[in-house]
Amino acid sequence: MVKPTKVTNRIRALRFAAGEVTQAELAERIGVTRQTVIAIEQGRYSPSLEVAFQIARALDVPLDDVFQYPGTDQQPPRHPAPEGTASRPGPVTPNTGRTP
Repeated sequence: MVKPTKVTNRIRALRFAAGEVTQAELAERIGVTRQTVIAIEQGRYSPSLEVAFQIARALDVPLDDVFQYPGTDQQPPRHPAPEGTASRPGPVTPNTGRTP
């Protein structure tokens, strides 16, 4: 029995938003079978990173718009800056590269 992935996606909605792209058309654009697109859409298969980027590119959207992982709506924890360095640089003024 194949364990479903925790990764969710919006491929179906994005296909329709991109002019009602069919599963077969998307599959052809990214070089996989229609059955692979179906399995990814239904959450039965997690694509490789390369295929994930190809899907996003084919649908002309950022990768984060296509795939989501539980808990990713929160900001990741910040790691403290090493001693002796600023934790956050100030804003950079245009064209000078210096902080105000």
